[in-house]
Amino acid sequence: MSAPSEPILWQFSLSSLNAVIWVGLLLLALAVGFRMRWGRLVALTAFLTLDLIAFGAFVRLTDSGLGCPDWPGCYGQLLPAQATTQINQAIADQGGTHGPVSHGKAWIEMLHRYLASFIGALILVMFARALVSRLRPGGMREVAATAPVGWQWPLLLLIVVSLQGLFGKWTVTLKLMPIIVTTHLMGGMLLFALLIWFWMRERQRAGDAGAAFVAVPAGTRRLLWLALVAVFVQIFLGGWVSTNYAVLACPDFPGCNGSLSPSVAWSEGFTLMRAMGRNADGSFLSIDALRAIHWAHRIGALVVTIIVIAAAVNLMRATTELKRMALAIKLALLVQVVIGISTVLFNQPILVATAHNFFAAALLGTLVAAAYRLRSER
Repeated sequence: MSAPSEPILWQFSLSSLNAVIWVGLLLLALAVGFRMRWGRLVALTAFLTLDLIAFGAFVRLTDSGLGCPDWPGCYGQLLPAQATTQINQAIADQGGTHGPVSHGKAWIEMLHRYLASFIGALILVMFARALVSRLRPGGMREVAATAPVGWQWPLLLLIVVSLQGLFGKWTVTLKLMPIIVTTHLMGGMLLFALLIWFWMRERQRAGDAGAAFVAVPAGTRRLLWLALVAVFVQIFLGGWVSTNYAVLACPDFPGCNGSLSPSVAWSEGFTLMRAMGRNADGSFLSIDALRAIHWAHRIGALVVTIIVIAAAVNLMRATTELKRMALAIKLALLVQVVIGISTVLFNQPILVATAHNFFAAALLGTLVAAAYRLRSER
């Protein structure tokens, strides 16, 4: 099977035998999930989702997104090792391993898909167990330890992870279209945020003091939610930088090519519906467009830093019970800022840039956990 010549919306490339094997492996994942304690299942799923976000960045940074140019298989096979002949032919066609296909890139891409499938299976287990606990409250004591678990949250998680699977497929079949890849990133962040909220909810239900509600002034709560929204917007801007390969459009810091007012093309840079590296008319993106994308992320970083610091300081002043959470928010922000600057100054080393995604998700997670605990004073 060769790489598709045109972007396509639907594809299922596994042969019947490989599809059966794939389903069998997912059933094993389901069995693992059913045997786990409920709280551990939720925590593990959130942790693996954080890992998947970081690994997704590694896929993007190593240009492995088209390492297997079909979906969900690799040239119709379950393992890249089964597709050695096709991969070798693709390498020959592109003139070497410098192109989108190589054996290493195929394995990176497929490992990302395997982990995503496993997370999807665990969330399906959550939904199934929640239904069982609702229909038979005494049938799964570890699930219904304090009260029957509602099915609404697991269903929401299942819907989001299913949409993530679709956007993961479209990332490949639509040939790394920037808005699709960025939406895939945002979907992963949304899934992680929902899992953290659900994890905090289940800890609170179990009587964990670390997830208990805390009354604070309404202004403190609003400021923290503003910080949460600001971080989400900044993650989108960061994803837009990455998916458009605009990290090195401004190779210095704090300015851009020595200027604090660089030449930029905002409209061109933020035209969303277009192919990677191209304008809507098929021409290549200008350097001014790439600078606009990068510079927007820089400006956003400054705004987000101010808002998050203000929220954390306000939180520490409002209550001593959340002092550790406020410190964790500050620490995650500090690490993220240092890593972001290092990504530019050290010419985007892969591990540093991957860590930038990881700590963006970590910062988001700390804000979500804090937001869950806050309740306005009466």
